Amino acid sequence: MQTVISFIVVLVLVAASVRYVESRSIFYPARSIAATPADIGLPFEDVFIKTQDNVTINAWLVRSSTGRGTLVFCHGNAGNIGDRLEKVLLFHQMGLNVLIIDYRGYGKSQGQPSEAGIYRDAVAAYDYLRSRDDIDHSRIIGYGESLGGAAVIDLAVKRELAALVVDSSFTSAADMAKTIYPFIPSFLLATKLNSVVKVPGITAPKLFIHSRADEIVPFRLGERLYQAAAKPKEFLEIFGGHNDTPADAREKMARGIIAFLRQHNIIKQPASASNE
Repeated sequence: MQTVISFIVVLVLVAASVRYVESRSIFYPARSIAATPADIGLPFEDVFIKTQDNVTINAWLVRSSTGRGTLVFCHGNAGNIGDRLEKVLLFHQMGLNVLIIDYRGYGKSQGQPSEAGIYRDAVAAYDYLRSRDDIDHSRIIGYGESLGGAAVIDLAVKRELAALVVDSSFTSAADMAKTIYPFIPSFLLATKLNSVVKVPGITAPKLFIHSRADEIVPFRLGERLYQAAAKPKEFLEIFGGHNDTPADAREKMARGIIAFLRQHNIIKQPASASNE
């Protein structure tokens, strides 16, 4: 009996340790917003959106004069929307409207981050765009970087997107845990982020972007996610680190996204931006 009790105590301690590491490893929210689109010369709407579970999240809507489509931008696990202005500018130069959201617990958004929470936040952002008469509802595109890839893949299962762009993302939380913390039994993880199970059921056109030099999310996980996806799908290999994409890699990414969206008739008119 004493042996059984000791085993249970050890198991509880291991599980508690895993939960602690898990909570510190997945979400790194920052409350202070360092800069806004206005700081780089982009007019924007500062909007607050109510989710299905009554949490208010903050987002920025940056409109393009061409309005070739609208991105729901789900960012990675660290910082907040104020740290993504470089990409917001890139998408704006491509002639796209951008709605970039802060998950619950990030920036000015209420609540605490969680897996279920980020899924609800992405759905709320999409529904907000659908509620606006000045947005073309047939050209709403999901874009997710890293953790945000899991959010937009889940969104694509629940809502109809014109296209899906998954940037530097992964197959599941368990696969990431095996990479970063190989000593942690993956079955003890409460967070699943199981994109590899969801992506085969998505019928919208999909573009997967990844760099072989990604030091955080292994290239092989991005490749496996692509392989699991149903057609139509494309893979764009870029270069640079996970959080350090050189300017020429950003140019390659922009050209790749534009070509992908054109191929699927989501954008048609010629672009005035240099990224075209």
